[in-house]
Amino acid sequence: MDFVDLRSDTVTKPTPAMREAMAEAEVGDDVYGDDPTVLRLETLAARMLGKEASVFVPSGTMGNLIALLVHCQRGDEAIVGSKSHIYLNEAGGMSALGGIQPNPVPNQEDGTLALNDIRAAIRMEDVHHPITRLICLENTQNICGGVPLTVEYTRQVAELARENGLLLHIDGARIFNAAAAQNVDVRKLVAPADSVMFCLSKGLSSPIGSMLVGTKKFIARARHLRKMLGGGMRQVGVIAAAGLISLETMTRRIGEDHRRAKMLADGLSGVAGIVLDKNTPQTNMIYFNLADHVAFDQNVVIEKMSKFGVLIDWADKRRFRLVTHYWIDDAAVEKTIRAFEKVLG
Repeated sequence: MDFVDLRSDTVTKPTPAMREAMAEAEVGDDVYGDDPTVLRLETLAARMLGKEASVFVPSGTMGNLIALLVHCQRGDEAIVGSKSHIYLNEAGGMSALGGIQPNPVPNQEDGTLALNDIRAAIRMEDVHHPITRLICLENTQNICGGVPLTVEYTRQVAELARENGLLLHIDGARIFNAAAAQNVDVRKLVAPADSVMFCLSKGLSSPIGSMLVGTKKFIARARHLRKMLGGGMRQVGVIAAAGLISLETMTRRIGEDHRRAKMLADGLSGVAGIVLDKNTPQTNMIYFNLADHVAFDQNVVIEKMSKFGVLIDWADKRRFRLVTHYWIDDAAVEKTIRAFEKVLG
């Protein structure tokens, strides 16, 4: 059976063009800094985000951790969203490996951190307190519905950070989704940030890898920490070749994923047993709950859907997230709607 896989945009396989580029990639040793394909990717990533330099890392989790380690010392504190990936889904690396204390601020429904909440979370000079060093934003904000943060909001947070001598890091795992949803240049979304991480392996369809961008000084330190964490890769141009296609080609088609997410949400709105979140989707994610009258739980729904050739994953008890991506076409959307009708209708 050909499965429709809506569990995440991390399930994307490399495109035929990527496989061809990977097979023909010119490679060197990236730790020595002489892999030409990686160098091209890092140069392009920095230019597209309007930053001085970038470094290729194996995963977004490692990229975020490296940024935290560069910006903060042991015992420092970083302000993060209570629903952020850094805080909830990165295995506590900031504290376990960096000795950095997270200070979680509630995420609002629109994915933002209220400016007054951020301001209140900044520590005063006191020997009893950790030192606040960093503010972290997530764009798009996954758990809040894949919602994009705006240029204006990001600028306001950056101004607040500067006023208090703090730095700003953006977990931009899906930053190109945020740019496409708002029809803005990605450089404007990240212009005020001191560092940005974004993933090649989600909506951009590369099999592996993320990019960390910032100043030349920041990236020089990031390379040292990447090596320390075991992320120094050798003939990694084989993978970077796919990343080049991600940036040159896949960034221009993300709007198609958003269109299909809307198409899917519209279809599901008429299925008994599904209660869609308000304003879903805003990018490529659809969130919904099971209606009270549905007798079975999320695990039963997942099992039943798989029998109709559709793979889904739960987000919470009786709650689901569906994610569109390159490998979800119009036929896959229709197949998914029909499957939900049979399972829940």
